[in-house]
Amino acid sequence: MKIKWNGHASFTITASDGTVLVTDPYDPNAYSGALLYDPVGDRADGVLVSHDHADHNYVEGLAGSPTVVRDSGKVKDIQIAGIQTYHDTSGGAERGGNVVFVFAVDGIRICFVGDLGHQLYDEQMKAVGAVDLLLLPVGGTFTIDARGAAQVAESLAPRVVIPMHFKTGKCHFPIAGVDDFLSSMKLTKRLGQSEIELDADSLPAKGMEVWVLDHAC
Repeated sequence: MKIKWNGHASFTITASDGTVLVTDPYDPNAYSGALLYDPVGDRADGVLVSHDHADHNYVEGLAGSPTVVRDSGKVKDIQIAGIQTYHDTSGGAERGGNVVFVFAVDGIRICFVGDLGHQLYDEQMKAVGAVDLLLLPVGGTFTIDARGAAQVAESLAPRVVIPMHFKTGKCHFPIAGVDDFLSSMKLTKRLGQSEIELDADSLPAKGMEVWVLDHAC
C-alpha cells in the first residue's frame, strides 16, 4: 500500500489493487484562509469523514464519485469500522462527536482517529483492537495535544505513528507544531517525503516508531 499525507488530517491511502481511500478532505477556502494547503486532487473510491467541520468534510472537492463513510461501512473489499468518540473532553458538548476509523489495507491494520479530543475509553480501546499504523492528531487546541497524543499512542501501541493536524507553514490554526509530540516519543524519523510505500514486512519489528511526513498539498 501507499500512504500520502496531503496536509492537516487528510491522507490518501492506495491499496495494491488500486482502491483509493481519502481521509478528512479539507476545504482550502474555509476559515478565512487559515488553511493554505492546496486542494486534494486525488480520485477516490471512498472518503472517510470523521466529523462535519469544513477542514475535514470537503467531499465535493475530490475527483470521482467516492463512497462516503461517516460511520462503519465498506469500500470495495475494504471493511471499515467506525467508533463513536468526541471532539473534546466534555462528551461532545463543546465541539460535537468524532468518529475513529479502523480498517485493514494489504494486511496492515490502520487506525485514523480524526479530531479525537480525549483519551479513549476502555470500550473504545477494545473496539479499536490491535493497530499497526496510527494516524494521530498532535497539535492540541481542537484535539488532543502532544502529551495526550503520546498517551493515546502508548495505549494503542501501534508499530508506526504518523502525526497529523499540527501547525505547518500552510496551517495558521492556533495549534502547536509537531516538535512537542516528537520530544515525548522515543523513536522518531523525519522521512523528508510526503508519500511512502509499505507492506506488513516493512513495519518495525520492535518498538513503536513515529514517522513524520511532509505535506503533499
